Amino acid sequence: MRINRILTAAALFGVMAILLGAGSTASAQGGMVTVPAGTQVLVRMLDTVDSSKNPPGYRFTATLETNLVANGYVIVPAGNTVYGRLAEAKQAGRATGSSQLTLELTDIVVHGTAYPLFTSDYEVKGSSSGKRSAKRLLGGAGLGAIIGGIAGNAGMGAAIGATAGGVASVAQKGQAIQVPSETLLQFTLQQPASLPY
Repeated sequence: MRINRILTAAALFGVMAILLGAGSTASAQGGMVTVPAGTQVLVRMLDTVDSSKNPPGYRFTATLETNLVANGYVIVPAGNTVYGRLAEAKQAGRATGSSQLTLELTDIVVHGTAYPLFTSDYEVKGSSSGKRSAKRLLGGAGLGAIIGGIAGNAGMGAAIGATAGGVASVAQKGQAIQVPSETLLQFTLQQPASLPY
């Protein structure tokens, strides 16, 4: 009789453990995590943005170039889709002025759902003389240092920088400024982002 009671109690504990384990797994899968403001987001452009063709509000598509990490955990892996917006587009006149593009990220896709992002702007400004004045473009050793810093591996970043010659860069063609496909752009989260984990 006592043995039967022990076996029954053991069976009940086993069932409870299974149920609790299932609940914990569901909670982890359905939970959200906050990626703090100041986190760097490096993306690779899929679309080309051109100051002579695309109006303000034009939405572009990019992919995450490095893992998005928070508290030491990979929240969003590299390769996920990121959406952005052309916040400002100014085309230079024939005599005076300069062309200008201002880009910002708006959403990141996780498990098929788009979640909002509020990032810093990436501004590119040209000049009527044909010379370009812009934020420092990402390429070579500088690109490797940024990738290594985001990924937490400076040595790996240096190696990447040494082989990053094929990365596209911002170009000025006449009065127009163009951010071509494959260009790497760096943004910074201005507000914390709540994303599924």
